Amino acid sequence: MKRKWMIIGICLILAILGHSFFLYEYANGRFMTGDGDGISQMLPFKKLLYDEYVKGNFFYSYQFGLGGGTYTQLGYYFTTSTVFMITVLVVWFMNALHIIQSTDIHFWANAVIWLSVIKLTLILFIAYRVLRSIVQNQTGALTGAGIYGLSITYFRHQTFWEFFTDSMMWFPLLVLGVERIFKTGRPAWFIVACSLMLINNFYFAYIHFIFLAIYLVFRYLIKLRSEERGWKVIWTLAFSTLLSFGISAAFFIPSVYGFLNNLRPPYDQAIPWFELHDHLIFTSRVYLLPVVFLICLFLVPLYRNRWFFMFTSISTVLIIFHYSPKMASVFNGFSAPQYRFEYMLAFTVGAVVAITIKHVQQIEWKWKKRAVIGAWLVFILTVVLSERAMRHLDVVVFTGTGLLVISLFFLWTHAEKRQQLHLFSAVLLVSSLLTAGVYQKGYLSEISNIKEVSSAYMKSEAYAGQEQMKLIQQIQSREKDPLARIDWMNGVRNNTPLFEGFNGMSVYSSILNKHLLHFYWNDLQIDTGRESVSRYATMGDRNNLYSLTYGKYYMRNKMMPYSPPAYFQPIMESEHYEVYENTRPLPFARTTSTIYSEESLQHASALDREHAMLQGVILDKKGNAEIEHAPDRVKDTNIHTEQAVYENGVLDVYGETGGLNITLPDDMARSGDVYVSFYVKRTDLNEGFQLSVDQYVTSRKSNTSIYKTGVNEVTIRVPAEKILSIRVPKGTYEFRQLKLYQEPYHVLQQAYEKARKDNGNQQVKLHNNRFTISYDNKRGDDYMVIPVPYEQGWELTVNGQKTKIEKANYTFIGFPIEKGKNEIVLTYYPPYIKILVLISLISLLVAIIYAWRRHKKR
Repeated sequence: MKRKWMIIGICLILAILGHSFFLYEYANGRFMTGDGDGISQMLPFKKLLYDEYVKGNFFYSYQFGLGGGTYTQLGYYFTTSTVFMITVLVVWFMNALHIIQSTDIHFWANAVIWLSVIKLTLILFIAYRVLRSIVQNQTGALTGAGIYGLSITYFRHQTFWEFFTDSMMWFPLLVLGVERIFKTGRPAWFIVACSLMLINNFYFAYIHFIFLAIYLVFRYLIKLRSEERGWKVIWTLAFSTLLSFGISAAFFIPSVYGFLNNLRPPYDQAIPWFELHDHLIFTSRVYLLPVVFLICLFLVPLYRNRWFFMFTSISTVLIIFHYSPKMASVFNGFSAPQYRFEYMLAFTVGAVVAITIKHVQQIEWKWKKRAVIGAWLVFILTVVLSERAMRHLDVVVFTGTGLLVISLFFLWTHAEKRQQLHLFSAVLLVSSLLTAGVYQKGYLSEISNIKEVSSAYMKSEAYAGQEQMKLIQQIQSREKDPLARIDWMNGVRNNTPLFEGFNGMSVYSSILNKHLLHFYWNDLQIDTGRESVSRYATMGDRNNLYSLTYGKYYMRNKMMPYSPPAYFQPIMESEHYEVYENTRPLPFARTTSTIYSEESLQHASALDREHAMLQGVILDKKGNAEIEHAPDRVKDTNIHTEQAVYENGVLDVYGETGGLNITLPDDMARSGDVYVSFYVKRTDLNEGFQLSVDQYVTSRKSNTSIYKTGVNEVTIRVPAEKILSIRVPKGTYEFRQLKLYQEPYHVLQQAYEKARKDNGNQQVKLHNNRFTISYDNKRGDDYMVIPVPYEQGWELTVNGQKTKIEKANYTFIGFPIEKGKNEIVLTYYPPYIKILVLISLISLLVAIIYAWRRHKKR
């Protein structure tokens, strides 16, 4: 027990030393988190989930974009993370004791580094215990664990996407579980590790299963122990895996459902089998191969050790995979290549070093010399043959110095003295610490600009300043309806509502509701200001959509170009911001007997679909009404080019910016708004570009971007003026299907007048994951529609009777109602959660019995 606590203490010291640079930065008011996803996703999601959890709300958040199931859509991030759950409990307990005074976004920013130190300590200790069980050598296991945990992969992932590093805890346990089955036939450790892996993150579980397949292939090709029992091991692994899936069902299945319910266009770019995209020894931004591994590769006598042979072989395979975009695509679910599996390479390299340290004193002097010479030959060749290495001579010198020191100590440990072995181990750990520190300062802080993420920055107007927060609080004091939405996000931070604490109209997440994304991209062609598969925002300044989605307020920075939606009137302002209120709001719950079918609107314009939603409801079934189509007025206009040539659907801009000037007829230019729609795609370069229509500005992704939606049709609303200008940067574009529609808002006005007559007929309340609506259906309408996104998991009762929910208006919830009084209860639970909980409990019971019987038998 004393030795165990000593090892834990060493792991803690290594973790603290590994964070030395960030601890120094923290003392100077800077945080260990990225300017991109770190403060735009990681921190806001943790704040949102903590705030919901302490209220007893574990499944749904009205604040998440336009509302959504957090258990499913944030399962990729934190909702099923064991580390985050424990963090929530500890923070809640400390808050209850008033040790912590606030859990705002700044608290979570401050907590990142301390949580990282604790997590890295656990990773180092777990890796040590696993490697020690394999190599049976304490010094080697501790060194190998350090090479694994202190790799730059950990600090990269922890800084940018901190939930990634949770997988570094479960991965060694999975290897341990496999080895326990091979050695003893006992499946308990494997079931625990596999269940934790599946519970915590389905994405990294998928990556781990790929590694498991590779590991088992080598494990059977290189038989390590005489007591192994062939196919019996496979059957034990297979049944234990099945039990693990059952145990994790209540966590794993909803997360996978969220992933499958997402919408992401297939990656259609060519993916090569091989590409030298970085240099693993010098300049890789995802993993730097420890130079001691080069020495290990040439230790020929050690290849007689089957463990050494196996881990070296797996490491070589993973290095090859690192240079294969095709394999990076396989690890990323056969999508765009992503290099996120290198932490597994760090573990296998750590295992190779651990085995080497165990046997280093038994290696003959001649082989040690040859290994050092071989390592230096590889080092020099990679420098000479690599342009990337030649451009970074400072890194080459730093790495070469490290290799020189390690080579000298490696040769020096020839004598059988334990102190020399410990000193060699210390040199390897110091080398890992120095590499991590240089990487943190050079790449993370300087190149990736982490140094800008400071306490001052997060309190500034660039993130969540006092001026904008004060206006938000004034709006909330003014508005008595807790469900009212505010259209405001700071710059491109779509999760602004989450860290500023209001119901917004934007979100940024890798997994979103596919019906909502279809609604934005295809059904209504709502421009979000920035094309992206992971974001939606605003309603394109289109008043019809604000009224339909309960958008009551519109806040903008005065310094940015914008045009508030029609019928939005200014109500308050500050030095840099202005707030507008919707003067044509519609009720939260709207009723109608007019039904339009999606099929009848298949070729209708976005404006026609808006009108259909205002006049009735759009359902995926036969309707009882037909929409009156708004006429396309493009034939009534005069179109001229500006520093461009436009022929046969090709727009060639030769000026710095150019495009089209469209002169509108007098009746269009006098009142209302104009909806302009067209197809636009850049054809000369694979570069993103900025598109503007009058004062409205948006951006489009490069054709090769992995975040491009693949939708090139846009619809933009602007106030009607005599000349409408469309501008793009210099280049060649496919530009066609130009259409123009006038919107005088007669339909919205009619819907508004109808709603005013119903004033007082409904009462809507939201408590956690449950909406309760009391409505007096005096007109006898057939359907009710609410601006809550449709997704699997909603349960509905109307006057105590279970009622079927329908997808209405392409993405929202609709359902039939009765005449007269309607008491409506809508409750959200993750899909299939009740049966999944039962499966998890039964599987856990079976696993306990199974593991106990195997333990007793063996």
